[in-house]
Amino acid sequence: MAGVFEVEVDGVEHDHGLQHHDEVNQFDVSKLSPEEKWRVEHARMHAKHKGHEAMHAEMVLILIVTLVIAQLVLVQWKQRHPKSYNLVTLFQMWVVPLYFTTKLHWWRFLTTWFIFSVITAYISFRATRKPLACTTPRLVYKWFLLLYKISYATGIAGYSVVMFTLFGINLIFRIKPEDAMDFGVSLLFYGLYYGVLGRDFAEMCADFMASTVGYYSASGMPTKHLSDNICAVCGQPILVDVSEEGIIENTYRLSCNHVFHEFCIRGWCIVGKKQMCPYCKEKVDLKRMFSNPWERPHVMYGQLLDWLRYLVAWQPVIIGLVQGINYILGLE
Repeated sequence: MAGVFEVEVDGVEHDHGLQHHDEVNQFDVSKLSPEEKWRVEHARMHAKHKGHEAMHAEMVLILIVTLVIAQLVLVQWKQRHPKSYNLVTLFQMWVVPLYFTTKLHWWRFLTTWFIFSVITAYISFRATRKPLACTTPRLVYKWFLLLYKISYATGIAGYSVVMFTLFGINLIFRIKPEDAMDFGVSLLFYGLYYGVLGRDFAEMCADFMASTVGYYSASGMPTKHLSDNICAVCGQPILVDVSEEGIIENTYRLSCNHVFHEFCIRGWCIVGKKQMCPYCKEKVDLKRMFSNPWERPHVMYGQLLDWLRYLVAWQPVIIGLVQGINYILGLE
């Protein structure tokens, strides 16, 4: 059924170039173009909030104060109780987008989220078992390393599509700018979101496995001796010498002279965000370990994901808190 309403701004009724239906300016909403609907809604918004400048200033002040206080609380929480902070942040990173995408019926995201959740839940279950199976560490790191590379490539592809659209390259392929931009932003979101979520789950699994294997402890003292031919991440023998070229993977030696499988130490440092030796906790020199300049952006990409974590996990909570305060105070 068509809706009919009138618009009045500053005491004068505006028709925005539309046809009069009677003595007052009334519009049939169903017959308006999208641009005309936007103009009418814009006029209604101005009329509704006319004379509320003081209230709007108060709402902006509440928003700024809440953001500052929330940021201070989160920083202190992260410094004093990092484990609980990381767990709560990980849970919100996992749940908050699910709520919004379910509400908006974004089935494509929900499908990928379900597949990711099932596989990651199985991997996390394997990583938390005691005793730890000898094949579990390599399985864990291979999955999260694969996920990391896919998310990295997806994020780069999305960013490239966005930049190509801004420069008008999409017109060469006769693709509408809005379609190209939507596709690029979607790829960028998928890459960043699953990149953040994968890194956090990988770090949690790394902590569980390291404590289970027994070479790593919170106090910094190893709980058992590490043999020269044993990898301190997965606890499996090292079959390729440091000076030899491996068929599947190489062997890395850190500055502390401890050796590791390539997949294990890469997963430990890049995917699990551990920049120290799993055995003696000596700091790892990533520039020395990854001499190839094309590998260094992966570390920078990991820092970008840390910024997104706050935006996805905590920003909706803070905005919801601000809306709750405004509702209690009767501000609109």
